[in-house]
Amino acid sequence: MALKYRLIAPEEEKVFDGFLASHPYGHILQTYAWGEVKAKTGWKPLRLVVEEDGRIVAAISLLKRRLPLLGKSIFYAPRGPVVDFGNPPLVRFLFQAVKELARREGVILLKIDPAVSSEEVQVTELLRELGFRLATRGTGFEGVQPRYVFRLSLAPSLEEIKRNFHPKTRYNLGLAQRRGVTIKSDCTLEDLRVFYKLLQETALRDGFLIRSYDYFLTLWEELVERGYAKLFLAYYQGEPIAGTLAFIFGGKAWYLYGASSNRHRNVMPNYLLQWTMICWAKEQGCTLYDFRGVPGDPSPEHPLHGLYRFKKGFGGVFTEFIGEYDLVYSPFYYWLWRAAQPAHSLLRRLLFLRLKSRAAGGEDSSTTGEV
Repeated sequence: MALKYRLIAPEEEKVFDGFLASHPYGHILQTYAWGEVKAKTGWKPLRLVVEEDGRIVAAISLLKRRLPLLGKSIFYAPRGPVVDFGNPPLVRFLFQAVKELARREGVILLKIDPAVSSEEVQVTELLRELGFRLATRGTGFEGVQPRYVFRLSLAPSLEEIKRNFHPKTRYNLGLAQRRGVTIKSDCTLEDLRVFYKLLQETALRDGFLIRSYDYFLTLWEELVERGYAKLFLAYYQGEPIAGTLAFIFGGKAWYLYGASSNRHRNVMPNYLLQWTMICWAKEQGCTLYDFRGVPGDPSPEHPLHGLYRFKKGFGGVFTEFIGEYDLVYSPFYYWLWRAAQPAHSLLRRLLFLRLKSRAAGGEDSSTTGEV
């Protein structure tokens, strides 16, 4: 029977997510729920499936965004598509289906960044054959999603996993426990505000942008309430001093957001938080724990070497993904879009620095959410 493609209806959410959960390349950012999150931030989600004999054999969750001034739109498939890249005819059919949809939607390009290791060179060769071009280079955080991560196999026992930690990591974990740090893992919506205050404090200290509280409320409503995310808070002497938000889907867990107070950092709450999340993921039947982004340059001179060293200490495998690839449907509009991106990034950075300066002067720091 020939392959067919179609957009799914809202009532097919469980079928769509069920396919993703069972697929090796399935990812939380391709789920129906993540599309609902982004729908509240200016994106339009479109979920396309390829079927054979009435059975889903490939899927892609597309986020459509209209570009200001140009009157055109882009497609972005975060950590997609979910397809067997070892089946080139299926991959070609899927991308041809996306192209036909893009023509109807006035889309100038498709951006993808599948969770495919750079060691799978046959995938990059296939993408280039299909007309994709590499959109990001470098060893930092140039892409929308991190290209370099540490991933920990949860197949061994928890005892063996801990034995494989760096000795300093085990020491800091034990220190947090000896000092009496406790982890609250049954967090409710009321705890989300506590976490967000810690995140604001972290952003001001380390100089990065964060989204508004309403965005994290959306994450709670669409992901936590579906069982796709969980909040953890670390307490010391009755005071919340750190927190993390983890995602879970299809036998995988991801450490997405972390925050910490400027106070009591010497009791090492982040080590106990990570260990708690690893144990939780293992208990939930996960086989993989993803620490998310680190710099690709491991040298001590790198400004984010501390982040690299912290995540490496838990014994995960350093993994490089293939990166972002663009399939251009309109070369002229694509050139305009690429040319405008640096100016947009600079404007965001200048706005953040202004807001950070105002907050340091005693004004309300709640305005430092990402724009």
